[in-house]
Amino acid sequence: MTDNESRTAGPSRRDGESGGQLSLLHGFGAANLPTADPERAATLPIARVVLDAQLPHLDRYFDYAVPAAMDVDAQPGVRVKVRFAGREHAGFLAERVARSSTTATLLPLGKVVSPLQVLTPDVLALATSVAARSVGTVNDVLRSAIPPRMARVEAEFLPAAGSGTGHAPASSSGVAPASDSPGSVSSSGAFGRYANGVAFLQHLEAGEAPRAVLSSLGGFGPRAWTEELTDAVAATVASGRGALVVVPDQRDLARVEASLAARLGAGTVARLTGEDGATPRYRNFLRLLHGSARVAVGTRSAAYAPVADLGLVCLWDDGDDQHVEQRAPYQHVRDVLLLRAEQEGAGMLLSSFARSTEAQRLVDTGWARAIQADRTEVRRATPRVVHAADAFQMERDPHAAQARIPHAAWAAAQAGLTRGPVLLQVARTGFSPALACDRCRHPARCSSCSGPLAQGSRNAPLSCRWCGRPDNHWVCAECGGTRVRATVTGATRTAEELGRAFPGVPVISSAGDHIIDTVRDSPAVVVATPGAEPVAAGGYAAVILLDGNALLSRESLRAGEDALRRWFSAAALARPSSAGGTVVITGDDDVAVGHLVRWDPAGAASRELAERRELGLPPAVRYAVLTGTREALTHFLEDLELEGAARVVGPAPIPPDIRREAVLAARAAGALRGAGKGAPSTEVLAGQGSHRVLLFFPYRAAAGITRQLRARRAALSAKRTGDPVHVRLDALDVL
Repeated sequence: MTDNESRTAGPSRRDGESGGQLSLLHGFGAANLPTADPERAATLPIARVVLDAQLPHLDRYFDYAVPAAMDVDAQPGVRVKVRFAGREHAGFLAERVARSSTTATLLPLGKVVSPLQVLTPDVLALATSVAARSVGTVNDVLRSAIPPRMARVEAEFLPAAGSGTGHAPASSSGVAPASDSPGSVSSSGAFGRYANGVAFLQHLEAGEAPRAVLSSLGGFGPRAWTEELTDAVAATVASGRGALVVVPDQRDLARVEASLAARLGAGTVARLTGEDGATPRYRNFLRLLHGSARVAVGTRSAAYAPVADLGLVCLWDDGDDQHVEQRAPYQHVRDVLLLRAEQEGAGMLLSSFARSTEAQRLVDTGWARAIQADRTEVRRATPRVVHAADAFQMERDPHAAQARIPHAAWAAAQAGLTRGPVLLQVARTGFSPALACDRCRHPARCSSCSGPLAQGSRNAPLSCRWCGRPDNHWVCAECGGTRVRATVTGATRTAEELGRAFPGVPVISSAGDHIIDTVRDSPAVVVATPGAEPVAAGGYAAVILLDGNALLSRESLRAGEDALRRWFSAAALARPSSAGGTVVITGDDDVAVGHLVRWDPAGAASRELAERRELGLPPAVRYAVLTGTREALTHFLEDLELEGAARVVGPAPIPPDIRREAVLAARAAGALRGAGKGAPSTEVLAGQGSHRVLLFFPYRAAAGITRQLRARRAALSAKRTGDPVHVRLDALDVL
């Protein structure tokens, strides 16, 4: 330890992490400071700082002396600059205390960057809880929670000279009373069609904190899913409290924001998303911080929005993988909001067309109540669903199971085009995203990197999806063949074929980089990939769900669950059966398809969760993924006390193709940095190491095991011995 580092005070201990709550305790070995020191603040002269540092062993508070000249501005939550290990570091002032946790001489705070208290106690507590649960660092979480500073924007919120400090964030008393809020919404038609729906709104209006999982039927106009979320938010605002809504992508964000602004007024709603740029995001963040906006809506980072007197957190489509943070500690928004609801005593609403197994677990444990419609309302509000490969259809079309677009789908499309637009959902974008040898059916691979070959258009040359290199002279490594055939048909090729099949009808493609938000309510064929389906104002006359087997056959524990989620989301865009809406689904899995035919997302989630419990797989249990070299993993596990508490699987080698694809994806995203010949950074190499260990453990043991993993990471980081080990909790892309 350098002299400069030794002069900074040690960290305070973190207790109570097993409960997920922040504990701002006094440190060990505390000593009184001289009371007559004129250079230090007279009261609470010690500042505890969270450093902007990536190393796990620096994930703690460090004590600094508060100079008397900074006494007014150096308040908890402000950005500061401090000296650490001979260098200047940025950080946040977490709290001020009367005593230090060390007897060493303290360095003074270097600078208060801004007097705005951007880090509220609630958000700091939440960041600490998330870091503990995800085996990460508080600084990593704060990087997502607090937008980058924009000095010009801050000037709009700082008071004029001589008018006082004025930089404290709004408290609950700053929220307008219920009399200034919208009127009662408990009789809303959107929630009135669900059992427990009206009661949920009434509890929110009364200032209570109900927790619910809503299986939305969707619809159009006043019964759209956006209106359901708006009803819940309006009921919360009517009680004089704030609310928070998180959605997976920009298209959903635009729809929800428009609905909230129309009901509550644009000045009440603040939009938080990195896609808007640094300046608008920071301005809206400060609007929430100062109480001029009471409702936050946005994507992942909005989960930490500083909403005053938070009464409700809402999450739309929690099964969407875009809710997973792409940087360490890779936390899921659902887990963040669950912790926040518990921490701040807020209500919670998980809403989606389908139901995730994680949401079903919350219902089964009694943490949340289910809100769903009875069978009569389901039949009235949903489209008719036809399975193109069931026994009835197979009797009339024996080749239906082999045809990509069976006769039932063609008939539904032709009939639908007489009434309005028809949607076809396909599994993959591009023209022919997967190829195989025409003679032996062996997958076509790149001769340079062994990546899968694809074809971008009908006459385009073959090219590798990994390295992008063209392969004009491909030869099959198995049989020597030189001709290829498509094993998967993409959206572009499907649109081309349908254009010839329906002459005179517009064909619209929404996939890849060309995604369309809405289409007109007139005859048209719309081809879209999952998640890119446009919305038709009056609903689609027919929805054809193709490539069902391709979605179900993915090598993933969540393949069936994800396929059902995508099917329900697309089917909800169709008109109800009373208006002639029809959905045709292809696929051989009668069980999975049957849940869509019956429109039973709760039954599908309950069945899937029961199987996971029997097999001891997530989310019935939690699990950790440890990645690195075999030697590093063995060394990491040596001092962990896991006997009887966790099931250890591995270490096992990671398949080379999976490792290579992940590294290339990281390089394309700019995550790999290095010197010389493009060597990747240490952190990314650890995340894509040569071997992997899986730890499965029950929820009752999760607090102790995550605490051990976190402590072990910090200890090895401080010693700087051996290769790094990357730790991820509850990863969605491993099993």
